[in-house]
Amino acid sequence: MTAPLLIRGPLDVPGPEMADHLGAHGALPVVDLHGLVERAALTGRGGAGFPTAAKLRSVAAAAAATGRAPVVVANGSEGEPAAAKDAVLLVRAPHLVFDGLALAAAAVGATSAYLAADPALLPGLARLLGDRGDRLGVRLRPVAGTFLAGEESALCAALDGKAPLPRSKFPPVRERGVDGRPTLVLNVETLARLALVARGNDAAASSLLVTRRMEIAGTSWVDVVDVALSSRLGDVLRLGDGVQAVLIGGYAGTWVEAGRAAHLTLDPVGLAQADAALGAGVLAALPADRCGLRETARVVGYLAAQSAGQCGPCLNGLPRIAAALDVLARPTPPPSGLLADVHRWSGLLPGRGACSHPDSSVRLVASALRVFEPELALHRTGRCTARTAQPFLPVPGSTR
Repeated sequence: MTAPLLIRGPLDVPGPEMADHLGAHGALPVVDLHGLVERAALTGRGGAGFPTAAKLRSVAAAAAATGRAPVVVANGSEGEPAAAKDAVLLVRAPHLVFDGLALAAAAVGATSAYLAADPALLPGLARLLGDRGDRLGVRLRPVAGTFLAGEESALCAALDGKAPLPRSKFPPVRERGVDGRPTLVLNVETLARLALVARGNDAAASSLLVTRRMEIAGTSWVDVVDVALSSRLGDVLRLGDGVQAVLIGGYAGTWVEAGRAAHLTLDPVGLAQADAALGAGVLAALPADRCGLRETARVVGYLAAQSAGQCGPCLNGLPRIAAALDVLARPTPPPSGLLADVHRWSGLLPGRGACSHPDSSVRLVASALRVFEPELALHRTGRCTARTAQPFLPVPGSTR
């Protein structure tokens, strides 16, 4: 059984209704958003962690240079299977997202705005927009349930009625995105934090939503918490003897040994000590009774299948690595040289794809081969430490 998804922590979540929202936060003030965001040092919460003030400036500059009014997009696509923070935020505190969208649009002079999210959420969001008397004319759009659908160029393509696939980074979407216009794409959590910063809550810029996945007393537990970036990972997750490793950042992330992970802080500098980043905001504590290699092989197989198939690294490299990892994850002696092949192939992929998908996928593979090296050695002798075949990490369409 899985625990209900909740937001716990510093983020004030009064409820989805407009009256509750106004009672807790008051009316949205008129502010110089550029200056406020710069001082608060707010970074994006969609995965890349890019400075929000720089995004605002670049889109405003592109609009001035082209003479075309920009578009603002609230990205709630969350194609990461292990994450739930964006969906929970849109259910629990949607008006903070709408406030942030209005602020961002005003800051860059946008005349069009979109909110892209899970189709199941759209009817409720439409009702709440109606309650606001939405003057911006926010258009709600469903997103494809694919891993790459939330990549900003793929999302812009989908909003233009095209296939939701990443495109060349040149020109960037900040210069030519939706309808060929300068486009500001911000994650829904980033927008919610904009709304809090605008109300004088600078501390909102130094915390983030995290999806926690763990097992407690044999029961799968998934929830969403709001935690300070200065928090120690060991204070956010239960990392006792029953946990062997932590997946930091989701499926584009990194495996770290539990003992090492416990002492890391969640800020970029702290996580960089383990070559990790929060990415999609996922922290998953792998139970000691699972095989980390098997879990990784399932995820990498999914990632290979989710690629756009537009370039060699995704079309050929990832499927080959996924197939080899599937063999290495079995408790049986692998073909001679297979492990060396995986290392070699992984080294060839980074920087050669049309997007970062192959780079992040091989980063996950490399961390797994390092952290679970003892398991690899056992597998070569026909043994495995796993005591159950029950999957821990969610992989759509997979039952093994």
